[in-house]
Amino acid sequence: MKQLHIITPVKDSIDSTLETAKAIMASKLDVPHTYTIYNDFSTPENTARLEQAAKETGFQLVNLSDLTDHPSPNYLLVLRRERQMCLEEDAGLLIVESDVTVRPDTLQGLWNVAKEHSEAGIVASVTVDEEGDINYPYLYAKGQENRIVDTRRHCSFCCSLLTTELMRRVDFDELDAAKSWFDVTISHRSLETGLHNLLVTKLPVVHRPHGSRPWKQLKYKNPLKYYWLKLTKGLDKI
Repeated sequence: MKQLHIITPVKDSIDSTLETAKAIMASKLDVPHTYTIYNDFSTPENTARLEQAAKETGFQLVNLSDLTDHPSPNYLLVLRRERQMCLEEDAGLLIVESDVTVRPDTLQGLWNVAKEHSEAGIVASVTVDEEGDINYPYLYAKGQENRIVDTRRHCSFCCSLLTTELMRRVDFDELDAAKSWFDVTISHRSLETGLHNLLVTKLPVVHRPHGSRPWKQLKYKNPLKYYWLKLTKGLDKI
């Protein structure tokens, strides 16, 4: 890898997205990189806020409505587009979701770990709450703080670097277009190709679970309604 493509996909969660973007733009990163927010059919008002913020702060903004008429979520389109560009440019793909706030050293730290482990497929930051306690989706990592964990469990894309080697070995065109999210599938494919997925618990990021998709809070507040929507509306296909 010679550079990084950093991306944040979002739909409408603009306040948290701008907080995410601010932290990324303030990162201490000495690697050549670009930062792109993919706007997945946010409302016109929120799209205007993103466009204004892009002008003021300098991140790149791609409105997916310019590329497709497929309804949100369009995560697969973003992954396929970025994979093609990353392979052409020998870049790693670093996904930071819009309910995550990185620390100044997070992105450089993930890059360093990836460069130090030639067989890395995914290098992910552990997620924590405001008090610093490990939270969803990495509850299984409690007790393994301040280390690099070679995990067979899946790595969420909350804050994860997909290496160029992973993208060479895993063809995103073969991913199931009927699904909405692909962290589980790509994590498994990475392992199947002989790569290692590394969870870096010494580089925690603050995560507000499902902040970008508030309806998913029903999973904890009203699980019956959550699973009914998941079944009848076809939402949240993993």
